[in-house]
Amino acid sequence: MKRTVIAALLLASLAATVAAQPRPPFPPVPPPRAEVVPPSRGGRTVWQPGHWRWTGRSYVWVAGRWVTRGPQFAQYVPGRWVWTRGAWVWRPAHWR
Repeated sequence: MKRTVIAALLLASLAATVAAQPRPPFPPVPPPRAEVVPPSRGGRTVWQPGHWRWTGRSYVWVAGRWVTRGPQFAQYVPGRWVWTRGAWVWRPAHWR
């Protein structure tokens, strides 16, 4: 009897935790497109891959491009979609 009550309470608390998780927005971010990377123009450039941008109604593809390399010893961090505060947010590429 005691085990049944404990199991029921544990299951109820687990179900409440799962129900409290925020739902991803609809529609979800599409998978990245395959891109053909054109030859570099040389110099201090790095390829910034394309990404999906939300217009408020739908996603549109922003093509990849060559960008000027950041400060010496800086690390390139590619842009990415991040689930935060109950919504998908685009974190642009940057140098750190």
